[in-house]
This record gives sequence, structure tokens and C-alpha cells, in this order.
Amino acid sequence: MREFGYQRAHDVAGALALLDAAPEARFLGGGTNLVDLMKSGVERPALLVDVSELPLDGIEVTADGALSIGATVTNSDLAAHPEVRRRYPALAQAVLAGASGQLRNMATVGGNLLQRTRCGYFADTARPCNKRTPGSGCSALDGVHHNHAILGASAHCVATHPSDMAVALAAFDAVVSYETASGPGESAWEDFYLPVGDTPHRETALPPGALITGITLPPAPVAAHSRYRKIRERASYAFAIGSAAAALDVRDGVVHEVRLAFGAVASRPWRARAAERALTGGPATAAAFAAAADAELAAAEPLPDNGYKVPLLRNVTVALLTELAGIAGPAEQTEPTEGAKR
Repeated sequence: MREFGYQRAHDVAGALALLDAAPEARFLGGGTNLVDLMKSGVERPALLVDVSELPLDGIEVTADGALSIGATVTNSDLAAHPEVRRRYPALAQAVLAGASGQLRNMATVGGNLLQRTRCGYFADTARPCNKRTPGSGCSALDGVHHNHAILGASAHCVATHPSDMAVALAAFDAVVSYETASGPGESAWEDFYLPVGDTPHRETALPPGALITGITLPPAPVAAHSRYRKIRERASYAFAIGSAAAALDVRDGVVHEVRLAFGAVASRPWRARAAERALTGGPATAAAFAAAADAELAAAEPLPDNGYKVPLLRNVTVALLTELAGIAGPAEQTEPTEGAKR
């Protein structure tokens, strides 16, 4: 590990000033991802600016009915907050599924959004990785990629985003707030994470030197009837091989509103817009849920060893939506439509 300096910031302006004065500095929240990457040599900051004690640890309902979440709120406090559990249960479930209690006690909301991929080649400084060293190549394409992307990837990177919390936030149209030396800014969720393209090292739309200060969840009555489902390779805490956050409003057997997002399938949390369009205004049946999943997954481009994610996400979607609709699931899974077969 490279030798580094450490300074604790006491206000947002001070944190920004410390980072501006040291171009190789990094903000430190809980450190549950950054410190690991420093140990492996992937991250080599000259200075850590500790922002964990900034006054950004509140959760409150705003005057317009939105939920405001500070960037230094710990994952444990987020999952336990009564307004989160009541209004956005899928978010609380996603956070609880994401890590052990010890890690949730340390990890912060702002840090969770910025955690880096768990691709083994990204963490191995001896192997080429375009996300770590732009232009060096993607080792996963011809290497171990059974848990890599099937949607929105490119020839430059097939890594997936590891966050569970971010999948639920994608379903609920979160807005990210930040501060820079020139003033505050906001980013809609759909703009926050950048497409991987040919610049996988550029992961978010945050301006250089920006500090995330919070997240706002707009009012969404449908979110109160939501669930998060995570599939992993072992029962203990592990990163997902596929996950989904869903919210559903059914009236007289018809889908009035639906929210759906996938995790562990792309370089960013994946909002399933095609599936939502296919479902809205249609029947709330297991067959319709399967067809909607097929519509979303028709764009999947799996690699030789991760094609299992297509039926996995299809089955998770059907199971989650039938549970939310309060109907019986299919006794036997129907065959995927032709466009979804891979």
C-alpha cells in the first residue's frame, strides 16, 4: 500500500478545499471498498479526506412528500429507518441483502453509490483491465466471466456494478445531490451512471472533485408495495449473480403502474423500461410477467459462460411480480419467446 496522508473534514466546504489542494486525494466515508482497493494497489491516493462526520446523516420527509437521505447515513441506519421501511420496503430489503451487519454499520449511502466493480481482473493489477488502466484491454472477455454483464456491455468492459442498494434506487427514480467548489448540483438517476462504451473508467457523471451530499426519492405511492430479490451463489453474504427490485400497483386485474430494475447484469443498475412498457395497462398474470421479462432480455448478449443469467432474471421477475400481485405463479415455467432465447 502506498503511504498516504489523512485529514478529517468538518464541513462540506472544508472537504472540497482539501480535495482541491491535493489532486491525488480521495474522499473517505466508511472505507469498506476504498480501503480494500488501496490494499491491493488498485487505488493509490496520496491523501484521504475523511467525510464520515460531516452533517449529512439525516433522513427526512420533505414538504413535497419526497424522502431526503444524507450521504453519510450508514447502510444500517437506512435499512432500519421507519419511513424507508414503510414507503420504500424494497430499498430496506436491498440494503439488508447487501452485506453483513458489521459492514452495514460502516458503509455510507454516498460511498455505496461509488463502489467499484468486483470483477477479479479489476482487482488484479497484474492483468489488463480497461476500467483500471484505460486502453490495456479486458481480460474477462476471454477469461472468467460467469458473473459478468449480459446487458449494455461493450468490447471494452463486461464488468457489473456490485451495489444492491443502487438497484432499488434505480426503480424509484432517485436524484443524486452533490457539491463542487463552484456550487451545488443534481443528477437524475438515469444520467448518474454512464454507459460503459469505450470509456469504462468513467463510471459516473459527477464533475471532478464533487462530493455527494445526498439522495432524494420522489414521492411514489407504488413504492410502498415493493420487494427486492437477490440470487447469489452461497447463502451467506455474497455479491449477486442476479437481482431485481420491483413495485407493482394492480387494479381490477390490470397493471396500473410498475417499477422494475435489475442488478448484476450490467455496468450500472439496469432499469427495465421495456418490461415496464409491456406491462403497463395489461393483465397482471404470470404469462404477462414472463412476456415482459422476455421483452427486456431480448437485448441480452451473454458471453459463453454467463448465459444462465437470462433465464435466471426471467424467473426472478416472474416470481417477484406474481408475489406482489398476490396471484399464483405458473405451475411450470413457459418457454421464453424467441427473442429472449440465447
